[in-house]
Amino acid sequence: MSSDGATLYLSAFIDELVRSGLKHIVVSPGSRSTPLAVLAAEHPHLQLWMNIDERSAAFFALGIAKAKQEAVALLCTSGTAAANYFPAITEANLSRVPLVVLTADRPHELRDVGAPQTINQLGLYGDHVKWFSEMPIPEASDLLLKHARISAARAVMTANSKPSGPVHLNFPLREPLLPNLEHPQLFGGGREDGQPYTANVAGTMVAPVEQIQMLARQLGEVDKGIIVCGPHDEPQLLEVVTALAKKLGYPIIADPLSQLRSGSHDHSYIVDSYDSFLRDEMVAATLEPLVIIRLGAMPVSKPLLQYMNRHQSSRMIVVDEAGWRDPTLLVSDRFNVHPVLFCKQLCEATEQLQLSEVKRDHSKWTAQWLNVNDVTRELLQQEVSRDHAGQLFEGTVVTELQALMDSNSTLFVGNSMPIRDVDSFFCNKESSIRILANRGANGIDGLVSTAIGISAVNEQTVLLIGDLSFYHDMNGLLAAKLHQLNITIVIVNNDGGGIFSFLPQAKLPNHFEVLFGTPTGLDYEYAIKMYGGQFQRVQSWQQFREAFQQAEQLGGLQVIEVPTNRELNVELHRQIWPRMSAKLAKLLS
Repeated sequence: MSSDGATLYLSAFIDELVRSGLKHIVVSPGSRSTPLAVLAAEHPHLQLWMNIDERSAAFFALGIAKAKQEAVALLCTSGTAAANYFPAITEANLSRVPLVVLTADRPHELRDVGAPQTINQLGLYGDHVKWFSEMPIPEASDLLLKHARISAARAVMTANSKPSGPVHLNFPLREPLLPNLEHPQLFGGGREDGQPYTANVAGTMVAPVEQIQMLARQLGEVDKGIIVCGPHDEPQLLEVVTALAKKLGYPIIADPLSQLRSGSHDHSYIVDSYDSFLRDEMVAATLEPLVIIRLGAMPVSKPLLQYMNRHQSSRMIVVDEAGWRDPTLLVSDRFNVHPVLFCKQLCEATEQLQLSEVKRDHSKWTAQWLNVNDVTRELLQQEVSRDHAGQLFEGTVVTELQALMDSNSTLFVGNSMPIRDVDSFFCNKESSIRILANRGANGIDGLVSTAIGISAVNEQTVLLIGDLSFYHDMNGLLAAKLHQLNITIVIVNNDGGGIFSFLPQAKLPNHFEVLFGTPTGLDYEYAIKMYGGQFQRVQSWQQFREAFQQAEQLGGLQVIEVPTNRELNVELHRQIWPRMSAKLAKLLS
């Protein structure tokens, strides 16, 4: 492999990534990936982010792609470096985040012969990627220069096309590995002008008009319906789904990741406390729907899932642009269309039929949902405001952050207890806070790195995370130090896996702490200082407010630890439900 031939081929590939709209690449150091890394660093319109640990790097790239909603590239050397991308690729696939994964590899003659740093990288990620391609040994022929550009364009197009997701290109590279940066055709091979080699025109699927009109007529005869909005991050949905709710007179069950709980849109039909009141048997039985319209992925709430499973005779209409996301196994109608367009079409059809908005606006069904929601929300807010004998209640962290965070900031939420507390205690408000999480595989790995990747896009980013999740990805903090990024991290430290205390495993006293509680007894202050950050441990909510405001003013890596007690936290959560049930019984009697 001559250096000039590889230079032309690989620089054409990198250039076409950029021509196809890719702006960011996250690189981890290595020898075999040298020519791609150097050329990526040399390209004037590509922002390169170094991240030493491949596992962290992949989640960091996922964070950038999630925040920008566009493809981001990843590059690593051969061997287990590529294997370390796997957790983030799995998450990207399930949560539909576009990544272009580039792995360097040994050439074919060095495979399966005991060469160092060599594993079988062909189809390494299996069906967790949308497309895999084994690239040829680079050379500068006209045919291969066209292939380089076509492959780059196809990679970006495939990653970005709906449903978005990761793609993988594997590059076998021979020595010498240093590219010729003085080559007169650097980044110019195989292309005659400044346009993309292949222009991509993406369309969006819409439902047939007659099907939408039929559905509108059917829904016009059904008062008892709900709209369930799962994780979604498209601003256009907010106005159209709230307009549809008003047309149909159906309450919106709004997952915290739906972006419907905050913003300037109409909140009058939005239900935000369902995770609490649907735990009550009487309420779940009374609020029996005839129709459920579910948009996108399944929400976080387990009580909501149980509620839908309880009412299996309900008509379940799932609207999703691709894939099959229905763990209830109850879908009766599936619209393979974009949720925004579905809502627009159904709104227009409903309006043409001149359904009575006055009747629906005052329907007993909708009023029941909204009244139950109001009573429950008031009780939850009272709970988080109570003095718990000097102990910090984990649910209060959510309401404090909602009050303290600026509009247009981003809250990235860790899995296990943090996302469930956000589901319970993050309520309807007009201040616009974007809420993101890794809810594809729902793992605790890579959460710090993902949040810091998001902070590279929005410097007003807050990470809410548990102590075990934080420990799992502490090395992700290096990205904040190396790139001088601003992020405030709030660690809820109950010294172990708090969510297990709510599960049946908690009834195994002889094994619970060793197998599930897993206390570590770590003092994270020392780790934060190692990465150049500032650490504060608070003992009261006043201290928390002061620490948060100070963190926002100072910038950089700021970490606030909120120490809590696992057993007390379970008790405080469980004390809410009897009080709630008593109030709701009076309301619905």
